[in-house]
Amino acid sequence: MDLSENIGPRIRVLRQQRVILAADLAELYGVSVRRLNEQVRRNLDRFPDDFAFQLTSEEWISLKSQIATSKGRGGVRKLPWAFTEHGAIQVANVLNSPQAIQVGLAVVRAFVALRSAQANYAELEQCIRRLAEKVEGHDAELAAIVVTIRQLASSSAPNKRRRIGFG
Repeated sequence: MDLSENIGPRIRVLRQQRVILAADLAELYGVSVRRLNEQVRRNLDRFPDDFAFQLTSEEWISLKSQIATSKGRGGVRKLPWAFTEHGAIQVANVLNSPQAIQVGLAVVRAFVALRSAQANYAELEQCIRRLAEKVEGHDAELAAIVVTIRQLASSSAPNKRRRIGFG
């Protein structure tokens, strides 16, 4: 399986941005979440708000209800970080390992694939909308044609023969 296929399902939408959570990035990069967060804290100037942000309590509660979480001991003591595509690359830069470089490239490819798929969906949606507009009035027109055909069929139906003569 391609690494980018493994990354795609981990990308979520938060604050109207596609992001990947620190726990997912740490797993992909082969480091602990603690180490990843440590490197982010040490290099905060590399992570502006459009690269990474910490989830709010409400976002975290909502997200936990959407994803399967383990019932094991522990849990998060601090709210998790979410990284945009650029933030995920910066994480690869601050971790600076061969695996981080490879995963960083795969992350970029996964984000690009999602953008491409979204563009394809938008194009398909636009085609469906145009088709719907084109055939919108056809139902009424087809019904009128059917009525006309029935009228023609009933008027051209063979009439009963009239008896000739006195009857």
